[in-house]
Amino acid sequence: MPDVSRRKFFSFTAAAPLTAAVLSQSAAAAGTGSTAPVQKVWPPATQASARKRIQELHLPNLPLISHEGKRYLFYDDLVKDKAVSLNFFFANCDEICPLVTANLARVQKILGDQVGRDIYMYSFTLKPKEDTVDVIREYRAKYGAQPGWTFFTADPKDMEKLRAAIGFTYPDPVIDKDATQHIGNIRFGNEPLMYWSACPGMAHATWVAETLEYCMHPNDNLGPAFAGAKR
Repeated sequence: MPDVSRRKFFSFTAAAPLTAAVLSQSAAAAGTGSTAPVQKVWPPATQASARKRIQELHLPNLPLISHEGKRYLFYDDLVKDKAVSLNFFFANCDEICPLVTANLARVQKILGDQVGRDIYMYSFTLKPKEDTVDVIREYRAKYGAQPGWTFFTADPKDMEKLRAAIGFTYPDPVIDKDATQHIGNIRFGNEPLMYWSACPGMAHATWVAETLEYCMHPNDNLGPAFAGAKR
């Protein structure tokens, strides 16, 4: 059996959550063997076209407001050409949110100054009507978030579109409407390389940090935060 390192395994599988639709459409374009007239001829998929399709389906260019009161567009300003981590929270949550946020604070500490340089951490409120700029700024300070980790609010309709696009929804609409039942995962990716995956937000901080290292530095055995570490 060939030796497959964790780095190689990650590179093989990480794109799956956001690229499945692109690949399935490419397969459909090849035809099914039917003799029926072809209604539309799809051009061959290229890296550029696949990246564009992922953006169109899953990385909408929606307006957001940061904890500093600054305005951003999700794709153009926050994700394009970057490695990122994405998660959701709300300030008055007393169940999973505090645990995940505290864990992400540990992850940021492990990654050090790579956050804000090699990877950008983004947290989005599930309750934008309640979580104003002042509220998310205080929440961020409570957990000691450092530069490179930004918290966001937005128009409620835009935030719902973003949540659905990046895959933070439940199939059951009743559960999905209940913010207290929200998914505590971390979505992470390297946008130009089209590497996208997710992990539990309460996984061991060292493991999460190492996983983000692979996202940032897919061609290295270990990134700077783990230089000299043993497997």
